[in-house]
Amino acid sequence: MRIQMLVYPGMTLLDLIGPLQTWARLPNAELQFAWKAPGDIPTDAGLSVNATVGFSNAWEDPDILFAPGGLDPTFALLDDDETIHFLASRGEKAKWVTSVCTGAVLLGAAGLLKGYRAATHWFFLDQLELYGATPSDARYVFDRNRATGGGVTAGVDFGLVMAARIAGEPFARSVQLAMQYAPEPPFRSGTPAEALPETAAAVRARFEANGRAQALRDACIRTAARMK
Repeated sequence: MRIQMLVYPGMTLLDLIGPLQTWARLPNAELQFAWKAPGDIPTDAGLSVNATVGFSNAWEDPDILFAPGGLDPTFALLDDDETIHFLASRGEKAKWVTSVCTGAVLLGAAGLLKGYRAATHWFFLDQLELYGATPSDARYVFDRNRATGGGVTAGVDFGLVMAARIAGEPFARSVQLAMQYAPEPPFRSGTPAEALPETAAAVRARFEANGRAQALRDACIRTAARMK
């Protein structure tokens, strides 16, 4: 099982770690962490991960292709032809094309979600339509060989369901138990629908601050237009 995970500067660390904790336990799992060149890749949390392979030497036909998300650094990649070409070329041959959070936007820009249902972070759901995808606010979405998770922590759930699809439910159940994954959130604040109105407003304002969200939307509009 060849698992190829895109890594890039500024990505959200938990987007990567959530599914990785499960997939690393898959039978005969082989892992590649791909970026333009091997080396240390800083993440949003201040911890670096190791890119083990450059794009040019990465598997051309992985079993799983995975794209993590993030904020500004992720949307900057929409204009990065090298990264988008890498995703497009590997996605054409991968058995599974997957993402968590705004990694779905990268898949969309690579032309890999057109005609598919897909999930992403709740704040950016509308952007998926620009790439011909049908957005869903589900925790995770499986549509044929496309598998996408919602925002950040959804990667744990998404990773376990992927493991069940690949290695069977008994295996995935055993991994869940080994990880003691039995979430009991301290607050009902994980989605806009259940968060306090003032909390939802504050988070939206943070995303919108200094024209940030509009710049991200503009990047999606610009790159989606190139695909037409």
